Amino acid sequence: MALGSPAARRRAAPRLLAALLGLHVFAIAFALEVSVGKTNTVMALNNSDVLLPCTFTTCIGFQDLVFTWYFNSTEMIYHGKIKNKASEPVLVGRNPRVEFVGSTTGKDNNISIVLKNVEFSDAGKYTCHVKNPKEKHAQHNATIFLTVVQKMVEADNTVTLIIVGVVGGLIGLLILFMLIKRVVLFIIKKTQDGKKECLVSSSGNDNTENGLAGSKAEQKAPPKA
Repeated sequence: MALGSPAARRRAAPRLLAALLGLHVFAIAFALEVSVGKTNTVMALNNSDVLLPCTFTTCIGFQDLVFTWYFNSTEMIYHGKIKNKASEPVLVGRNPRVEFVGSTTGKDNNISIVLKNVEFSDAGKYTCHVKNPKEKHAQHNATIFLTVVQKMVEADNTVTLIIVGVVGGLIGLLILFMLIKRVVLFIIKKTQDGKKECLVSSSGNDNTENGLAGSKAEQKAPPKA
């Protein structure tokens, strides 16, 4: 049968689909990933220094990797290159108030920076962008949002405490209700068992008395004529 026949094409279609799916899964497994941590928001005091975290991962390693930090997507504030895993980043360009504090020769590929003497105008979006030529020039980025305040305000946990107290109280009442219910059911059961024992005992006594009376009547000799 010819390879180009409809039947042959139908048989080949599932194998082709499986191969494409396998390539897709392989690409995902080895994809470049960039992260700024569990939260993408940072708050800093005016005139203080703030850490902007960023790490990247790649399963096939990197070669001549390039990373760049942007402010509000347009202004480049730090630009560096890393030759390989055995090398630390080399500075290409940076804002004078930005300092590199990461390291890429350890376990984590850390390319975090510190922004010094934060001002209110520094509030905004900071993007950590990474490009890895070894992964066919794969690119990925992650964004962190900076808020600058005059002073730190303690979070008001009153509402949270009230909610926790109400929930705890309801749970306590539910447990108390279940305990009372079990005690009441236990008492009712004991009472019913006691009544059953009394009924059985009373019935036995009645039967015994009736039986004795009958025996005595039967044993009594009939009067002589």
